Amino acid sequence: MVHPLLEIDVTQELVRSLLREQHPDLADLPLSWAGTGWDNALWRVGEHLTARFPVREVSAPLVTHEQRWLPVLAPLLPVDVPVPVRVGVPSAAYPWAWSVVPWFDGVPAHHTPVPDRTAWAPQLAEFFLALHRPAPADAPANPFRGVPLDPRAEVLVERVERLGLPDADRILERRRDLAAAPPWDGPPLWLHGDPHPANLLAHDGRLRAIIDFGDVTSGDPASDLATAWLTFDAEGRARLRERLAYDSSTWRRAQAWALHMAVVLQMHPVDHPHLAEIGRHGISQALSD
Repeated sequence: MVHPLLEIDVTQELVRSLLREQHPDLADLPLSWAGTGWDNALWRVGEHLTARFPVREVSAPLVTHEQRWLPVLAPLLPVDVPVPVRVGVPSAAYPWAWSVVPWFDGVPAHHTPVPDRTAWAPQLAEFFLALHRPAPADAPANPFRGVPLDPRAEVLVERVERLGLPDADRILERRRDLAAAPPWDGPPLWLHGDPHPANLLAHDGRLRAIIDFGDVTSGDPASDLATAWLTFDAEGRARLRERLAYDSSTWRRAQAWALHMAVVLQMHPVDHPHLAEIGRHGISQALSD
């Protein structure tokens, strides 16, 4: 059955045919499905590679952003990231660009107990310290990350009402108060765009890799820092924050972003229950601080 959010079902047969057509030296390697998110389907290719395919037209440009900018950013970063090793192009069988990236042995952080994540919170802080530097004018635009949050949040009000969330009034009131913090007044910084725990891979108690740079952009770092509530508990947040020299206004905006993202992550609980669980955790943490 095709996922209701998807526009293309990326089957094993399709992956095999695209590899044969464009990267024939990879075409006979074993294939295994590695997951499908809101934007991309992942197929493991042999032991060391992953093929990454957009599944919606709106997400197709995100792969090209990764192809353009990850080779530039990766040398600056203290943790592995999925720099494309092969590039796929649109064809008669598939309409968008796609990538082959390294396979990283690790477990998405949302599969690990929250207290265990504290051990690598300083590593994530070091990643942000390396990444959050002034970005060039041609960095990818993204209207959904790194931008000022509207304290009125009319779209979010509709989503909260549609989901029937407990504590709806508290969520909206707290977010409105936090989003009214003074805006970012520094230069636009490079941002990952979506560093929630499903995109953070852990292995042997360490941060193994950070994946899914499709939302890479520039702007206010507060949207990246929202992971402090989406990923960690109070102890983990403290370990993250102590290495980052952002002011209290930035952290207030980050907490507003955490509430905002935590609601969005719950929009498709049947199809993506792990994202809904991340959202529920984020709301609990952001309301408790």
